Amino acid sequence: MCGIYGVLQLDAAKAPIEALRAMGLRVLHRGPDDEGSYADGPLAFGMRRLSIIDIAGGHQPLSNEDGTLWLVANGEIYNYRELRQELSSHGHQFKTESDCETLLHLYEMYGDAFLHRVNGMFAIALWDVPRQRLILARDRLGIKPLYVWRDNRRMAFASEAKALLSLPGMKAELDSAALSSYLRLGYVPSPQSMFRGMRKLPPATLLVVENGRVDERRYWRPPSDVDPHRSETEWAASVRESMEQSVHRQMVSDVPIGAFLSGGIDSSAVVAFMSAHSDRPVKTYSIGFEGDGAEAYYNELPYARRIAQTFRTDHHEILVRPDVVSLLPKLLWHMDEPIADTAFITTYLVSEFARRDVTVILSGVGGDELFGGYRRYLGNHYQARFDRLPATLRRAALALGEKLPSDRHSPLLNSARLAKAFLASAGLPLDKRYRSYVEVFSHREAGGLLCEPPPDSYDPLAAAFDGATSSDALNRMFAVDAATQLPDDLLMLTDKMSMAVSLECRVPLLDHELVELTSRIPEDTKVRGGRLKHLMKAALSEVLPDDILQRPKRGFGTPMGAWLKGDLAPLLREMLSQSSVEARGLFRYQDVGALISAHGANRIDGTDKLLALLNFEIWARIYVDGRDSTDVADELKVAAA
Repeated sequence: MCGIYGVLQLDAAKAPIEALRAMGLRVLHRGPDDEGSYADGPLAFGMRRLSIIDIAGGHQPLSNEDGTLWLVANGEIYNYRELRQELSSHGHQFKTESDCETLLHLYEMYGDAFLHRVNGMFAIALWDVPRQRLILARDRLGIKPLYVWRDNRRMAFASEAKALLSLPGMKAELDSAALSSYLRLGYVPSPQSMFRGMRKLPPATLLVVENGRVDERRYWRPPSDVDPHRSETEWAASVRESMEQSVHRQMVSDVPIGAFLSGGIDSSAVVAFMSAHSDRPVKTYSIGFEGDGAEAYYNELPYARRIAQTFRTDHHEILVRPDVVSLLPKLLWHMDEPIADTAFITTYLVSEFARRDVTVILSGVGGDELFGGYRRYLGNHYQARFDRLPATLRRAALALGEKLPSDRHSPLLNSARLAKAFLASAGLPLDKRYRSYVEVFSHREAGGLLCEPPPDSYDPLAAAFDGATSSDALNRMFAVDAATQLPDDLLMLTDKMSMAVSLECRVPLLDHELVELTSRIPEDTKVRGGRLKHLMKAALSEVLPDDILQRPKRGFGTPMGAWLKGDLAPLLREMLSQSSVEARGLFRYQDVGALISAHGANRIDGTDKLLALLNFEIWARIYVDGRDSTDVADELKVAAA
């Protein structure tokens, strides 16, 4: 695990190897154990290493037998032992015990198809010396990030945007199209980035630069055809076996390893299978919030303790009242781009807690997407019921929906919020209904908020739906998730927040073989009768306690909406004051002020909208204004006082 970075001159000039030092310092947190670099004519690349496998001998860059291929890689290759055995039988000689060395020999044997053989998470740069050919690639699900910047003279790449911004001549300028996408989704979807001229390499993408030409292509997509012939019992057995294999495969490590444990189904399943394949108690880590009310609503520690006791783990938990004012500037610097998902705060805090003991952690991220765990996946079920109501009742329900109060931090008001969201989208086609569930600001709202009309050149959700060809509604929604929210929200924050404390986070529920299996399962088998994760629960019925399987879903976030009405209200009013908003010159203050008022009065749940605007302003002060994050934190403390 590490941070990679490099520069390729496109104008036949010699690569500026001296630039690598500054790039490496920007991502020191990703790899505090080691560093290395390599240069050959127009190319110079390097890495910062967090030692996980072959601690003594796995120094990068890595080369093949005769030094004709060189590699820097961020990630882990989980099937490297099988690959190594196969490659050795064909005469390939290995210099190290590193898992990533297999990539070099696979490329020797299979050329550009080499990644088809790989099971892992990775972002890599491979240099073919004889052909003066650069290959950049990202894993199938986008677990590991890779940013790319290019002009007429050079191409540069790095695990984090801040490393690219350290290059001479680089300037952090806002991309207006990316800002529009961010307002719509609460994160910046690939290939966009918030920096003009910089982009994120999409998941499952191979980028090749040779003879002045740049060729980019996808090498994998989730299957689109479902298999209607297998029974639920057969599917459940296959899912259980595949999940266990994935967890076991991802337990390989030469350093201490543990697991995040929320007490939800996903993390509990990971811990259960880890325990089955460990000769000692699994180290587990959980986080809860101090306080009553909204804090108690988000506190899942009792469920985590239940699983810890069941599987006799070496359990650790922390109860926090986070200093959000101090944290936000620091975490947004690490994120590179703004985000409106409060899970980045909890992910950082529990990562920091776990890093005291372990270097590798397993997480349950991805289970909701894979098995139908979000309420938006019930749209077809509730739509069918709604359509059976008499027309007069449907009209009355729609009128009532507009008047319902909305707040996510109490059971009653959260139910009202969900009902309001469903009624607002009732009767819409699948793509528009999905959009209404996941968008932060609608197209109309974003257009009204922005001082300048948003560019209409790119609609990430429309592009994702165009690429989602399954006739099965649930699997089509997963394909959209896999192209947008999963890599650019959940996996991005998981990577950035864990690597901020030099912790490697693995996500076994997103093993691509498990993804391929679940993509063939019909919708009415995954989610049945309004029961989210129906098949997953059936598959785990003999693995997890029934009370864990049947417990209501709770997001891994913070009670941010309540805090914005309480302790953080002064900060919100100051950072989004009329003077601040107008000085930035991007948003109409009238809309911002109205949003703050509506959220405070519970007329709407404006948590995501307000957090999107607040985090953007903090991010802009750091990256666009060029200020140090600690300086911005001091400013926020004054504002919040």
